[in-house]
Amino acid sequence: MAESGDEYLSFDENGGEVAARPSHAQAAWRILVVDDDHDVHRATEFALRDIEILGRPLQFLHASTAAEAIACLRQEGDIAVILLDVVMESEHAGLTAVGVIRNELKLVNPRIVLRTGQPGYAPEIETIRLYDINDYKTKNELTRSKLYTTLTAAIRSYDQLCRLDASRRGLEMIISASQHFIGQVGVPAFAEGVITQLSAFVGVAPEGMVCARAESGDRSGECRVIAATGQFAHFHGRHIAEIDDPAVVEGLSRCVREKHGAVGSDYLALFFEGREAHDFAVFVRTSRKLDEVDNHLLEVFCTNISICGDNVHLVEQLRRLAYHDTQCRLPNRSHFVETVELRLAETAGETFSLALLDIDQFSEINDMLGHRYGDQLLFAIARRLEAAFHPPCVVARIGNDVFGLFGEESQVSPETLQPFLSTTVEIEGVERPVSLAAGFVRVSPGTPHDAALLLKDASIAVKLAKQNGQGQTAYFSPAIAIATRERTRLLNDLRQAFRQDMLYVAYQPQFELASGRVIGVEALLRWRTAEGVNVSPERIIPIAEQSGLIIPLGTWVLRTALHAARSLKEAGFDGLRMAVNVSTHQFRQPDFIAMVHDALADSGVAPTDLELEITESVAVMGLAFVEDALRTLRQIGLSIAIDDFGTGYSSLSYLGHLPANRLKIDQSFIWSMTSGKSSVNIPEMVIPLGRQLQMKVIAEGVETAEQAAKLLELGCDEAQGFLYAQPMPLADLLAWLRQGKAAQW
Repeated sequence: MAESGDEYLSFDENGGEVAARPSHAQAAWRILVVDDDHDVHRATEFALRDIEILGRPLQFLHASTAAEAIACLRQEGDIAVILLDVVMESEHAGLTAVGVIRNELKLVNPRIVLRTGQPGYAPEIETIRLYDINDYKTKNELTRSKLYTTLTAAIRSYDQLCRLDASRRGLEMIISASQHFIGQVGVPAFAEGVITQLSAFVGVAPEGMVCARAESGDRSGECRVIAATGQFAHFHGRHIAEIDDPAVVEGLSRCVREKHGAVGSDYLALFFEGREAHDFAVFVRTSRKLDEVDNHLLEVFCTNISICGDNVHLVEQLRRLAYHDTQCRLPNRSHFVETVELRLAETAGETFSLALLDIDQFSEINDMLGHRYGDQLLFAIARRLEAAFHPPCVVARIGNDVFGLFGEESQVSPETLQPFLSTTVEIEGVERPVSLAAGFVRVSPGTPHDAALLLKDASIAVKLAKQNGQGQTAYFSPAIAIATRERTRLLNDLRQAFRQDMLYVAYQPQFELASGRVIGVEALLRWRTAEGVNVSPERIIPIAEQSGLIIPLGTWVLRTALHAARSLKEAGFDGLRMAVNVSTHQFRQPDFIAMVHDALADSGVAPTDLELEITESVAVMGLAFVEDALRTLRQIGLSIAIDDFGTGYSSLSYLGHLPANRLKIDQSFIWSMTSGKSSVNIPEMVIPLGRQLQMKVIAEGVETAEQAAKLLELGCDEAQGFLYAQPMPLADLLAWLRQGKAAQW
């Protein structure tokens, strides 16, 4: 006999149908009863009527065969427990159904309780383990209280499995969302990604979500919508206070104000705290009640997304630094290259123009007026270019003092850039003239979309423009490319010649005009190739200066010339000064004066026998710096000559401050003096100027007796040129001096 309260399950013939299914069908635990005995179905449902387990009622589904049970499980979801008869249409039908449920349908969470009226058909222990069977009971064991106990244990197990499964799926979604956000570029894209990922997480459509970010403070009026989708898309860009949906305003305002998530009757608002980025909140309209697992996972989600938001903000900052020039507030070279290639790929049928603008004499401007002035000049030019060339034109800073332009040929041309080529810029209340050189590349349809190559071609065109003078333009062409390759080849050959001692120094005598005696020699760099071809100094020096090779070359020439001066002295030709040219690049070197000291000490030549020739361009390196350096050299005993006077751009005020001994008139002025092709006689002005500044004046490039006579008449002190002697190697110079050829002068 059963104990009190443990009535055996039986079907009451007079009881009629069991009570109707509970009204809270969605919240009920779903129980599938599988048995070929209809009385078992009715008895089970009758015994468990009005019973709640874990606060939720029960809902029963029924199947009479294993096949019906499998069909039911294929269609129905969320079945918590399966009460399964072992023996139905066959003696192993129940166990076969278990195999299908676990292996084919992949239903691992539903708990299975086997029931049988024939104890002899009990499953093996291995079978129970293999198929994850929750319990096994004979039908005569299942009293009402024992069935309740069995179901309660099974439902508890099912609930735990579902919670673990939900947690796993939620964490997988969080990881997936994190991976998705890694690929987002910029805060707006990230915000839209949050909408998409969060809507998937809570199981609602992505519309009905509005993402807002607090820009300053915590008042709702200071929040602006930065991403919106679906029916809320028209709110994008508005402040929260401007939104005409009370639920959205209330949810987001409360969320931002309290810095905490807010849950309403039909919405969910989540708060994301930013560390590097701004705080922001997300609104989603949903009527689904969140359970404990959902709330826990949402906390993890919010923390994770906050970190992702900071990372996106950091990446955005890094991208800005990588693609933006902060000094001029323009895109940089990397951005320019990518944008140009994208434009060319999108519009392959149009003709474009790419231009580079290089500020003339920018290094000298920096040296003379200071880097602060140079920075202000760059910024001023950047603003002018930005104002003149609107999108879709692309304006960027490509290098130190180089700007890039890209656009349609009609927009980017020498004509449109003419106002920039020679202009004035007001800085610190003072207007100063500034000129730019521009190099152009015409990008016709079919041109390879290699922006880096186009920039290289434009750079070649800029160099050609600079060779033509200040404020000039030039277009790239295949001929220019050939000339550039030739210069590159020449530079490589020059480097090799320097390494292999194929260069030499020639010496051209200098004369006193009044007496005709030799008073010095000028050391001149010469190069004769292995084939016996003499390369013009006009080709050697610019290439050496542009490449930086002039610095070691200049040091070598100075040392070689000083050893030659010692040889001249030892040969009995005492009192001849040795004039050596010094490049602006050499003069800029911090150790230049120390290098001169070392060269003098190494050769044993007295400083009074050395004269350094500098060009006017040295003067604009900064008057104080140049004046101090020259004064130091003069104190050592050296003399200083200003070479090529009249061809540069230094003012007379600079010249008056420079402690120089000699002015050297450029040979172009000597030629024009007697050619009759110029109405201005430059030597006639320079010679009195030199006398006024207490400097000797020497003329170079004197080739005719007429020129020499005219110079002597004007009061010029000294001269050199082919009229007197050509440059010659040291051995030839010694022989020339010994033969007394100088005596005729």
